[in-house]
Amino acid sequence: MADRAAPRIQIAPSILPADLARLGEEVEALEAAGCDRIQWDIMDGQFVPNITVGPDVVAAARRHTSLPFEAHLMTLTPELLAAEFVQAGCERLIVHAESVTHLHRSLDLVRAVGATAGVALAPATPAIAVRHVLDLVDLVLVMTVNPGFGGQDYLASMEPKVAEVRGMVQASGFAIDVEVDGGISAKTVGGVAAAGANVLVAGSALFHHPDGLGAAVAELRTLAEAAFPWLDA
Repeated sequence: MADRAAPRIQIAPSILPADLARLGEEVEALEAAGCDRIQWDIMDGQFVPNITVGPDVVAAARRHTSLPFEAHLMTLTPELLAAEFVQAGCERLIVHAESVTHLHRSLDLVRAVGATAGVALAPATPAIAVRHVLDLVDLVLVMTVNPGFGGQDYLASMEPKVAEVRGMVQASGFAIDVEVDGGISAKTVGGVAAAGANVLVAGSALFHHPDGLGAAVAELRTLAEAAFPWLDA
């Protein structure tokens, strides 16, 4: 069982709203703004109705920042390119519980190719779906929009599920982050942080903030820390 230190608030920008023609500069700017990691939204046009980037694009950005990379695999066959995303520089791969037949086996494969494993839940999927794989992951991602596109409206109805996941994590004794993704902004971050989320994926709220990335990251972190009840005193 992992050491159960109090979780810390982390800001993990989604790359979806970035200018892909200036990707190197964009990830450098995210690091300078004080982000903790970068999330790559990997979409295949089958599990979700959108297509984004592959391992080669991730690898091209890797040399521009020292921030950790995680790949959110919104794909029907996350095992297919798992090793390639690790080779491209992703330290964590997040698999959707809905996208695979044998979740336990898929998470084992992620660990076998050299990454830490995360598991994601779409809005309609109950928290109980991940109860029996908590020993295999270091992160549970609760989607607060339906996966596939950036800029969607936040689903406040997911906050009880975030709280349920946080409760399972606390009871497990494992050191597992609870991440949320979808519609996270200064208006919504307090609700999910109070429910137990400590890793916040944001896209539009960061890239379109009127005062720039640094101000956006600082604002989200301050609001989340004020609402999150599990930080060290």
